[in-house]
Amino acid sequence: MPTVSVGSYDLHYVESGDGTPLLLIHGLAGDHSAWLPQIDAWSSRYRVIAFDNRGAGRSTQVDEAISTEDMARDTLGLMDALNVERACIVGRSMGGAIAQHIALLAPDRVGALVVCASFAKLDPLGRRVLANMREVLEWRGDWADHARHSLPNFVSPAFYNANPAAVEQVEVLIGGETRMPACYVAQNHACLEHDTLDQLHRITCPVLIAAGGRDPICSRTATEWMAERFPRSETAMFDDSSHFFLIEEPERFMSTVGKWLESNAPES
Repeated sequence: MPTVSVGSYDLHYVESGDGTPLLLIHGLAGDHSAWLPQIDAWSSRYRVIAFDNRGAGRSTQVDEAISTEDMARDTLGLMDALNVERACIVGRSMGGAIAQHIALLAPDRVGALVVCASFAKLDPLGRRVLANMREVLEWRGDWADHARHSLPNFVSPAFYNANPAAVEQVEVLIGGETRMPACYVAQNHACLEHDTLDQLHRITCPVLIAAGGRDPICSRTATEWMAERFPRSETAMFDDSSHFFLIEEPERFMSTVGKWLESNAPES
């Protein structure tokens, strides 16, 4: 993976394809590899860029306080280094929160925005679930224990019961995390503190909100809060799926977001 330096941090990224830049920002768990199916599919139409946030994957990991706005500034630095003047941004969970700050800090650099299983502010249940997952890691100090306790929050009961092999694969993936636990802890706090509700009216680019109807982290309530405040938004609900609806309903997700981008992504 190539690397760019942004301030005192090295950010690792992958890039594929040509055309309108499409920037993919991963969530609190994992790294850029969460986007591998999308990179493969969308690089035939777009210049797709995915990267590891500071504190994740192969990017710089430091035990320090951080905010979603800090990570947004990192992302703008990455765009500068890659000569991306303007991009469509797809953010997943925490990545959607980061993307909101990018659109607020530099509105002319965001052509369209997709927020998947994300939030402008977590509701009380989402806050409790996220805090519980962090506390398991703090108490146990073991990624496998964290994964085992967290996974029921990520997929719906029906998917969990009907797809044991897929559930095990996701659990192994999360449980094999190599990042410093302190980085996850700091970014977990960043998500809990994220609140852009009163600023969403300033984001005037087209926005697609994609959400799982059974998601306890980024709930229907958190989704409705965003839908009420973005001036130009559409909402796609995956009613029977949870936080990982990208895994539960991959074909529908790719079709929904792909068609929306075709209609709303500005030409490069």
